[in-house]
Amino acid sequence: MWHTCDLTLKPHPRGFHLITREVVAALPELSTLRVGLLHVFIRHTSASLTLSENASPEVRRDFERYFNHAVPERWREYEHTLEGDDDMPAHIKAALLGPSLTLPILGGRLHLGTWQGIYLCEHRDRGGARTLTLTLQGEQEVRTASSPK
Repeated sequence: MWHTCDLTLKPHPRGFHLITREVVAALPELSTLRVGLLHVFIRHTSASLTLSENASPEVRRDFERYFNHAVPERWREYEHTLEGDDDMPAHIKAALLGPSLTLPILGGRLHLGTWQGIYLCEHRDRGGARTLTLTLQGEQEVRTASSPK
């Protein structure tokens, strides 16, 4: 079975945001898969995706501080500066973290670790709504006449 859809997320402020619930809610078909993969792709060059700690908000704030330190704004060597001080650093951060995740599915659910969650990494001050393409592939549960639906 293959299924794909787009999910448009509301605008988020700059930072690292848990979006696991939104992704799962957009995929009712997920519950029908015995085994499979979910590919999540962000269709933007100044935001990214990653998988990390889903419980402690300090982790998300530390990610933001680290990346702001590692990839500073207003570095005099940047040539691409017409779209604001946060634009070129956003492209670099997005390239480092990446535009996609491929996640395992087992028993109709994402097969993540206890403390893992999907992050939207918003690298712009005003990035706007972000669109994800979600692609499921997998083997559906076999239902027999006596199986509950």
